[in-house]
Amino acid sequence: MKQAGFNLQISWKRILGKALILFFLCNILYSVTSSDLSIGKLTLYNIVFRGRLRLPYGDDPSKSYNLTLNNLDAMFASHIISKTGKPSSEFRVVLIGDSATWGYLLSNDHTLTGYLNQLHLSTATGKELIFYNLGYPVMSLTKDLLILSRTLAYQPDLIIWLVTLESFPKDKQMYSPLLQENLNELTRVIQRNQLEIGFAIPEPPRKSFWQNTILAQRKQLADLLRLQLYGFDWSATGIDQYIPAQYPPRQEDLSADLSFHGLPPPELKADALAFSVLRAGKQLAGSIPLILINEPIFISQGKNSDIRYNFYYPRWAYDDYRILFREYCQNNHWTCWDMWDFVSPQEFTNTAIHLTPAGAKLTANGIADQLINWLAALP
Repeated sequence: MKQAGFNLQISWKRILGKALILFFLCNILYSVTSSDLSIGKLTLYNIVFRGRLRLPYGDDPSKSYNLTLNNLDAMFASHIISKTGKPSSEFRVVLIGDSATWGYLLSNDHTLTGYLNQLHLSTATGKELIFYNLGYPVMSLTKDLLILSRTLAYQPDLIIWLVTLESFPKDKQMYSPLLQENLNELTRVIQRNQLEIGFAIPEPPRKSFWQNTILAQRKQLADLLRLQLYGFDWSATGIDQYIPAQYPPRQEDLSADLSFHGLPPPELKADALAFSVLRAGKQLAGSIPLILINEPIFISQGKNSDIRYNFYYPRWAYDDYRILFREYCQNNHWTCWDMWDFVSPQEFTNTAIHLTPAGAKLTANGIADQLINWLAALP
């Protein structure tokens, strides 16, 4: 009896020892090969689950069946644009931009992309325009540039880039966590394509052996798994954002502060803004047509609305920006549409850029009208 107990004790020690050795070896293997692995591309989306209609982003994962992560491979692998093959009958249009393009506080059917697809537009040759939502929250042109670089792998026929002044200041460019976690890729894109973005980006951090292990990466790996698990609920419900019944409304009464990102009036200079990132995006797109849209903003009628349009913009700064935007487009012979006052004030929700369904539908119809004319002018 004693002998049996002794053997059992030895057996458990051996199992535990082998498990620890195996775990240690797995960590070594993962750390050594993680830079070459694309574990985020391993996905059930577009295979078991339907592809998501916008890039993953979620404040309340348990209610939105979605979450925020910074793994670009996983984000794109979960999106419907990654579905195998591009039909020959499709004219593929990709929308990039900030949270207004992504559709904050809007269901997928009520986003710009949702409404545009409901119009069933087509080209003169009979190809149907299919719109893809690749907007992503946080206002930064450089964040958009990173997403644009990924977009090119999916054969877009047209890229529509929605922008607003708050995406232009140079101090906002590297603000997005998505950029901070993908500095290596951003650096490769800039260097490989010899892009000039007009400001320095941080040196990509070199991760130690320990930082690349499974143990150190456990949260990121858990997020990848959670994204797959939420695929069940997404496929069943079509919900990818929790929209509360009530939310704080956009700010109507405004500050008397006249500065914009520390810049005083009376003039906003072009070199204070990241226009060079737009040029880099145009260079990156190459022969693919790219249309820039200055997106609608809320125009307040409350306190200090005589000196500010809204929470973001003093009137002097935004007016100068529109002049600079128009001149930049004209000088570079770009297709640009200024829709800044296209939507009435009551059609904004919690910020000066987020639209109600009615506001998004109006904007989508306006874009569609312009697109029809643009398509008709194509050779």
